[in-house]
Amino acid sequence: MPPNYQIHKAPLSSVRGITLLAILAALSVAGRIALSSIPNVQPVTTFVILMTILMGLRYGLLLAIIVMILSNMVLGMGIWIFPQIIAYCVIVVVTGIFIRPVFPKLSLFVMAIYAGFTGMLYGFINSLCQIPLYGSTYFLAYYLAGVPYDTMHAIGNFVFYFVLAPLLLPLLNKLINQHFAKS
Repeated sequence: MPPNYQIHKAPLSSVRGITLLAILAALSVAGRIALSSIPNVQPVTTFVILMTILMGLRYGLLLAIIVMILSNMVLGMGIWIFPQIIAYCVIVVVTGIFIRPVFPKLSLFVMAIYAGFTGMLYGFINSLCQIPLYGSTYFLAYYLAGVPYDTMHAIGNFVFYFVLAPLLLPLLNKLINQHFAKS
């Protein structure tokens, strides 16, 4: 954790805030599309977690929704977008409420484990959202069929966070300090 770490607040109406959101959305979408041949392995969750920690719930939610819509426009849009968005919204809320306040005290390894956990949480929420379509009778079968993919998602999240967070966190923190201190 950088010694000058701080939680930022920036209005969503500012050009700088929208630009930061657009840059991270573009990186997330590009990463998701580039790695689409590997099921459920993508850097999106790392970007969403970092944005939520640094800028708060609103930015995290917007980033998650924008990335899901834009990347699905390229990868294929379908009814699955709603469970994807709901799952990412749950991850953002959990990160914002439980992780953001204690983030400076958490080690990189603990945060990488949390990122891995969000891969499993994503799959569980996604499966829960299928109940209206398939009924609760098939929930367990649907969920268990997805566990191998959720495990790949969890491992990918762990690795991406462990590798990208030490690089991105200081850069984002510096960028945000430079640009939002002027706002």
